Amino acid sequence: MAHYLGLDGFRGGWVAAWIDDQGNHGFDYSSDLSRLLATPYRRAMIDMPIGLKMSGHRSCDISAREMVGASVFLGARRNLWEFADQASANRYYWEHEGRGMGVSCQLWNIRDKIKEVDDFITPDRQATICEAHPELIFRKLGNQLRLHGKKLERGRDQRIKLLADQGFVRLSKWLAQRYGTGIGRDDLIDACACAVAARDSTARLGGAEVDPRGLRMEINY
Repeated sequence: MAHYLGLDGFRGGWVAAWIDDQGNHGFDYSSDLSRLLATPYRRAMIDMPIGLKMSGHRSCDISAREMVGASVFLGARRNLWEFADQASANRYYWEHEGRGMGVSCQLWNIRDKIKEVDDFITPDRQATICEAHPELIFRKLGNQLRLHGKKLERGRDQRIKLLADQGFVRLSKWLAQRYGTGIGRDDLIDACACAVAARDSTARLGGAEVDPRGLRMEINY
């Protein structure tokens, strides 16, 4: 039985949603990414950058941002962990790459998650573990219509309905069960979206750029 896995990070670790070809589905969470990826699966999608430039912005991020806006964080680089704080990082990037080339608070706050993925992934593993972006996935599921913001109740309900149409009919129940786990509503919803992409995605942005470790820089959706 083929399982398709979607993963997203949250403050305490990672949440994984899965679905199979028969429509069975479930979710799990762990502080350890490798434990969740030890479960057999046909393909996994993760909402975290894979493939990092030494400088500048990844072309796949620029293309994705043109499609879905600021939910795509620019500036994931391979030297991000060399800086003691965001201010130091931005001073360096502004000096060496120009104004506007710094990193946002959102990107800075997930740098440890980016590092965990980068430590785990290899070019061989990238054959079955791919980067995805939930807002690109929802845009595709919604037939290119612009959804309401995911922080708004109406926007959240739109995304839950789109995922139910794709087989995640228990998601509303899971959202009530997550209390006490530390998993945010958006984290679980986004993990389900990534699982749908793991099952169905044939579209991607980028793929031509390869980082110094041989990892493709691409976003699937």
